[in-house]
Amino acid sequence: MTRVMASADQVGDVLARRPKRADARRNYDSLIAAAREVFGESGAGASLEEVARRAGVGIGTLYRNFPNRRDLFEAVYVEEVRALSASAADLADLPPWDALVAWLYRFVAYVGTKRALAEELVHDSEVFRSCRTEIYAAGEPLLRRAQAAGAARPDASFDDVVRLISGITAYPFPESAQRDRVVAIALDGLRHPAAPR
Repeated sequence: MTRVMASADQVGDVLARRPKRADARRNYDSLIAAAREVFGESGAGASLEEVARRAGVGIGTLYRNFPNRRDLFEAVYVEEVRALSASAADLADLPPWDALVAWLYRFVAYVGTKRALAEELVHDSEVFRSCRTEIYAAGEPLLRRAQAAGAARPDASFDDVVRLISGITAYPFPESAQRDRVVAIALDGLRHPAAPR
């Protein structure tokens, strides 16, 4: 419990960097969006000058918000995890299996675009652990709901599912259609054998 609280504090520290003034907040949000795009295209070694250029701000504004590259990585990573986690609530009206599958496809897209960021962050860092805790807190209830409805295998843990999806996304696919097909094949293995197809 203490570990989770400490990790949550780490994420809170990253989120607290977001400025309060409207103009500064716009610059911050533009930098996050530009960094997400640039890191997605060019990887962790992408130019910070390019991030600032795409955000429409000077490099000084970037460094005022993010004193170093790691601060920027952490902020982008945390914002993405927050959006992914929050998206679980958007699926509450779907049938249990459909909600789980829809969220897992969002997770697949998230993992695919965040690999460069995740590789740059140390996997046992407080921020990374906290983000992992948040992802599990969002996804586990979806799996339990699908299991309770008899739609998902009762012996699967959410950690099993994360490892399954992460294993699939560890290798690049030439096209997203093939990736989605492979994920669908894997999810067939997660479906309860007695569940209607």
